[in-house]
Amino acid sequence: AMMKTMSGGNCTLNVPAKNSYRMVVLGASRVGKSSIVSRFLNGRFEDQYTPTIEDFHRKVYNIRGDMYQLDILDTSGNHPFPAMRRLSILTGDVFILVFSLDNRESFDEVKRLQKQILEVKSCLKNKTKESADLPMMICGNKNDHSEIFRKVRSDEGEDLVSSDENCAYFEVSAKKNTNVDEMFYVLFSMAKLPHEMSPALHRKISIQYGDTFQQKSFRMRRVKDMDAYGMISPFARRPSVNSDLKYIKSKVLREGQSREREKCTIQ
Repeated sequence: AMMKTMSGGNCTLNVPAKNSYRMVVLGASRVGKSSIVSRFLNGRFEDQYTPTIEDFHRKVYNIRGDMYQLDILDTSGNHPFPAMRRLSILTGDVFILVFSLDNRESFDEVKRLQKQILEVKSCLKNKTKESADLPMMICGNKNDHSEIFRKVRSDEGEDLVSSDENCAYFEVSAKKNTNVDEMFYVLFSMAKLPHEMSPALHRKISIQYGDTFQQKSFRMRRVKDMDAYGMISPFARRPSVNSDLKYIKSKVLREGQSREREKCTIQ
């Protein structure tokens, strides 16, 4: 079986390719994409706003003795390079589209993104004959604000997902940590990933345990009822554009559809 190797500190973790996934977070600027990612990774919220160019994170799990890898791509709200955003969509397995409940324009952007993702992935799906579903979470952030500031009604968000059982809508507050864990639980359930990947359902392990992390007998003495552990890779780097292009190309070629692959060209 194909394996992906992750190095961290003095340890090397081998994760089966079939258990490696990429989560892509998209949305307009200042809607809280990075805050939601921060809540997921370390349970923190940063009050100070720093524009994101593109951040890449990796979390590795040992769940009942099996290794999983989740790469998280936190994209720029300005998307100055449309080809890069298209590539991010092509390589994504699960998606979170974030808007701010007090910003109508950010909701309109999510509608455009949803349409673009479906179009781009449909193109790839036609070439690879994949039958996999496309798990997508529409996330209305900042529901801690007063209702008088609300610009998007709940039923409008629900309408975006009503026709797709692999798409769900949640209103959350990254600041107050409201509904964030629940949102990730539903997203991973739709993606048919272990629900223990969600933030509240695994034990957080530091890199110092890396050498024993992938052993099937790995257990923490202090935790008797939990057999799921997650560890953030402190040295993760986003795969190169060339690597991502090769990955997409290999998916197409594996299905013998190379003659038509130019229709999915990144442009």
